[in-house]
Amino acid sequence: MTAQRIITLTTDFGLTDHYVGTMKGVITTINPLARIVDITNSVQSFDVLDGAMAISQAYQYFPPDTLHMVIVDPGVGGPRRPIIAVVGQHCFVAPDNGVLSLVYEREERVAVRHISASHYFRQPVSSTFHGRDVFAPVAGYISKGVEIAKFGEEITDYVRFAAPRPRAAGPNTWKGVVLKVDKFGNLLTNFTANDIPQLFLEAPPAFKLTVGKAEVMQIQSSYSQGAQGEILAIIGSAGFLEICTNRGSASRLAGAEKGSEVSVVLAG
Repeated sequence: MTAQRIITLTTDFGLTDHYVGTMKGVITTINPLARIVDITNSVQSFDVLDGAMAISQAYQYFPPDTLHMVIVDPGVGGPRRPIIAVVGQHCFVAPDNGVLSLVYEREERVAVRHISASHYFRQPVSSTFHGRDVFAPVAGYISKGVEIAKFGEEITDYVRFAAPRPRAAGPNTWKGVVLKVDKFGNLLTNFTANDIPQLFLEAPPAFKLTVGKAEVMQIQSSYSQGAQGEILAIIGSAGFLEICTNRGSASRLAGAEKGSEVSVVLAG
């Protein structure tokens, strides 16, 4: 562990205000050698599941011992706890509101501590900006080599939730949901190749996938396999079944958004 430890940021703060820059200032004041990398600061506002998806898809591509700050914190100033979580080979600083749930699912080794050592905080602590006054200084001191055990006691009742799973709605019917609409208008569903493996055989059965006003009856391997304006289904880089279109917004074409129902029916 060195003073040049990587610190990542995943937040819903956006880039039009001072919040992200201020947190970087706090960190680098404590540890000028910290290497700060933005994963995204465009998580949907107050959306803990969106934050959980963002960090769960990104953290494993960083070196072991990377420190990840995940600040999607609609309960800031309330009773929720600030935590440090060592999960697998990575360390996370976050509010205890479930934003690390999908990371917990991916790893066998999970150790979580309640951050209670307030002498590491920036004083006075604002009731609305714990990113600046709690999480950023804690991340700075961890990156500088302060032992994690010094920040608070280990807990086992940390908050976690399960992401929505597809469910069988009949002998040949499954229901799922759109988890996210990305910047390109692709609809990321909660289906994976493991949920309906028949669809991914060399000779799959006939099927119909319905979302909004769109119907899809074939799974392709890339966006470019469809004509412009044609709605496709592919397995995207995150491992989820995506509804998409070539150089366009599937969300707009299908009239579907986050939370929209996705139905898959196999030919009987």
